[in-house]
Amino acid sequence: MRYIEAKITFDSSDPETAADLIAGVFFDFDLQGVVVEEPGLEPAEPWAEDAVARPTAHAVIGYLPEDELLDRRRLELEQAVADLGSRLGLVSRFNYRALDEQDWAESWKAFFWPQKVGERIVVKPSWRDYDLQPGEMAIEIDPGMAFGTGTHPTTVLCLRLIEKWLPPGASFLDIGTGSGILMAAAAKLGARRLCGGDRDGMAVRIAAENLRRNGVGQDKILLAQGALATAFRGGFDLVCANILTHVILELLDDVPRLLAPDGLFICSGIISENQALAVEKMRAVGFDIAEVLSKDGWVAIVGRQRAWGIVELPLQT
Repeated sequence: MRYIEAKITFDSSDPETAADLIAGVFFDFDLQGVVVEEPGLEPAEPWAEDAVARPTAHAVIGYLPEDELLDRRRLELEQAVADLGSRLGLVSRFNYRALDEQDWAESWKAFFWPQKVGERIVVKPSWRDYDLQPGEMAIEIDPGMAFGTGTHPTTVLCLRLIEKWLPPGASFLDIGTGSGILMAAAAKLGARRLCGGDRDGMAVRIAAENLRRNGVGQDKILLAQGALATAFRGGFDLVCANILTHVILELLDDVPRLLAPDGLFICSGIISENQALAVEKMRAVGFDIAEVLSKDGWVAIVGRQRAWGIVELPLQT
């Protein structure tokens, strides 16, 4: 499949917030492969001689499939960014170019370096070397076309919470698995059973390859393509969903049946302004809030399912 690179160059008094909001527009299309360019950006390692040129302006780049929805997506993208401009005083310019998967893979690799995202977890691209320090574990990722590198704040929050809350020998379900990075992390942290689902068949293939790359045995995993949660039965110790607020709100009606008694649900992809909305819905379907973690305007929430049969009632006087 061919893809269209949509590059949005912008001027803003608050470029970090603007970049996050523009990236969120791409996420609304279920496209997780977004590159943020920042002037003066320096990688953690020396800049390679054959790397792409350093960015000279603030920009966000996303990748749109060249399919029957392309024209509509372009119009919706331009309208959404124009709305941001009206609200934030954002001045933006669009540039589109066609490219295939190989072109895309090579164009952004210079920006992806190993990054420590938790107490022990290091996210490492498959084409970089990294010397693990005592106590560290590496998750090796090759995202493939249109999937994130694992260092976006929403994914970092999930990884940190999985590292903290995953019980030893747990069963783990990742709803909307994308590159499979959360499944790989759960495996390396000791999960005994791993399941993941995604509506995108490419995601399922890429997740399977990344799990193989990280030494996860096929006997431990189940990957399914289709509706996000309907392919799975209950009994999971931990369910994770790194998606978007409106999708999480819809999923919450189904998540309780997927969990074992006292099971945990981690949701991310929630902007700070929507935290109260997500917390309210989680409590309404039977979760007690165990932790809320935030980073760069994004929020991730841990909920513990209340024991079955226990209902909170008002005190009688």
